[in-house]
Amino acid sequence: MITPRQLTDIARLATAEGINPNTLTHLRRIYPSVYFASCLDDDITTVEPVVSGADFNVYLVDGRQTCLHLTADTQKATGVVLATVLNS
Repeated sequence: MITPRQLTDIARLATAEGINPNTLTHLRRIYPSVYFASCLDDDITTVEPVVSGADFNVYLVDGRQTCLHLTADTQKATGVVLATVLNS
């Protein structure tokens, strides 16, 4: 489970630090039980983001079964994907 407060804090940190390996490392230290990944937003087409920032979107991952998959359900979420939005 990922709480709305955690999502707010994650988005705030991503806004302040950007999406980069150091940010992911920092988030993993703060939330050691949460899976974190990053990608380009264009790579995600199956769900809507749970949080949208100026330069990124936040998606949730459900890793409770053998394969990871995206979800919109915070109760089932075990991870977060920070997806960079490329402005054209």
